[in-house]
Amino acid sequence: MNPTLPTGVLSEVLRRSRRLFWLKLPGISVFIWLFFEAYFFLLRNPAQPVLVMPQLAIDRWLPFQPSALWPYLSLWLYVGFAPGLMGGLRALLSYGIWVFALCLGGLACFYLLPTAVPVYTGPGTDSALYAVLRGLDAAGNACPSMHVAAACYSGVWLERIWCSVGAPRALRLATAAWGLVIVYSTLAVKQHVLLDVLAGGLWGVGWAWAAMRWSSARWDTEPRQAAALSDRRLGPGGFVAWMSSR
Repeated sequence: MNPTLPTGVLSEVLRRSRRLFWLKLPGISVFIWLFFEAYFFLLRNPAQPVLVMPQLAIDRWLPFQPSALWPYLSLWLYVGFAPGLMGGLRALLSYGIWVFALCLGGLACFYLLPTAVPVYTGPGTDSALYAVLRGLDAAGNACPSMHVAAACYSGVWLERIWCSVGAPRALRLATAAWGLVIVYSTLAVKQHVLLDVLAGGLWGVGWAWAAMRWSSARWDTEPRQAAALSDRRLGPGGFVAWMSSR
């Protein structure tokens, strides 16, 4: 028995992870790549004058923390868990459509109202990690923070999925804490100000609420689906039977 996960939960997580792996891995990777292509295009070619976001007291008080770069970058691992744990094709495609809508809406905000954060010139700018950060990302397309929106959207879905498979409370809290650390890191590495973070959080949670309410992906999180289709029934007959049962 796994010391962290009950045997039944672990087997269900592994089953979900294996399902459609051939589609999930390249699909998630290509989606992130396409988003960044559009993101950086708008960053380099703003359609309107760029608005510098105002700083609040917490933005001026919070120091640059180089170690926060690691949780900041861990978002790209974090966002893969929810789609990776989707148990069926219909749910996976539905999830992808809602994420596409979230990202498209964010890009529309960047097109209509380009924003940036004030250039940080305080302690730590001479560190190697800060140079790496500036090489990977730029402090533009700031509001709403899509980094925060993606973390919040993924966190809400992960909580729903963990509940559906009966994951222990400790795992659910750890997942939520990871998401909160990612949100905090956007401030700690000076890529966003608090207003960006608040807007991004509302953006991500709002789209998660809409998806939970209207998306067919919510069916995938119901306990009755836990063992509805095993890997060995992925032939044409089993697939047709599964689709008709939806």
